[in-house]
Amino acid sequence: MEKLLRAALIVLIGFVPLSCSAPEGSSNRGVYMLLDTSGTYTAELEKARQIIAYLLTQLDSGDAFAVARIDTGSFSEKDIIAKTTFSDRPSTANQEKRAFLDKIDEFIGSTRSAAYTDISGGLLQADEYLTEHEVGHKTILIFSDMQEELPAGYNRDIKLSFDDVEVVAVNVTKLRTDNVDPREYLDRLALWRQKVEAGGGQWRVVNDLDRLGKLLSEKG
Repeated sequence: MEKLLRAALIVLIGFVPLSCSAPEGSSNRGVYMLLDTSGTYTAELEKARQIIAYLLTQLDSGDAFAVARIDTGSFSEKDIIAKTTFSDRPSTANQEKRAFLDKIDEFIGSTRSAAYTDISGGLLQADEYLTEHEVGHKTILIFSDMQEELPAGYNRDIKLSFDDVEVVAVNVTKLRTDNVDPREYLDRLALWRQKVEAGGGQWRVVNDLDRLGKLLSEKG
C-alpha cells in the first residue's frame, strides 16, 4: 500500500508532466506540504514522515520544498517547519535533504495537538510561498482529514487563488460522524474541490490506493 501511495504522489506532483502550464523557461518544481496537527490526527504524522523522506529522494537541484503545520492560525511563516531550494551542487543538496528531514523528525517528536484547524490559512501561505519561488510545477499536498475548525473571530471567507497549482489531499481519514452519515465526508471533499477549482487549480484525492495502482499501470 505504501509503495502505491508513493507512486501515486510521484505522478501527481509533477515528476511526470502535469496538465498545468508552467512559467516560460521554468522546469523546476515546487512542493508545499501541509500537515494537520489537530486532535487525534497527530497520530498519522509518521505516515507523513515516510512521504516526506521519499519526496526528498526525488526532488532535484533548483526544486523548492516546504513543509508546514496546520494549526489554529496557519497563515504565517512561523508555521513552516522546514523549507529549502536545493543547491545545484549534488553534495550540498544531499546535506540540505538530510538537514530537512532532521527538522521534520524533531517536529514530529515534539509536536502537540492543535485546538483548531486553519486549512484555508495554510493554503494561502502555501500559494504565497510557491508564487514567490516562481517554479514551473506547483503542488500543494494536504495531509489532513480536511475538517476545518476556526477559532472565534477568524475570517477565511475569501476566494483562494490556485492558478496553475495542483492541490492533492492525502490520507483523508474519516471522522466518527462520517461513519454515521457518509454525506458529511463527501460534502467536505466536494466543498474543498469547489474552492480549489474556483480558484483556478486542480484537485485530487489520494485515498483508494488499489485504484490508483491500476491507473498508474494503465498510464505506464
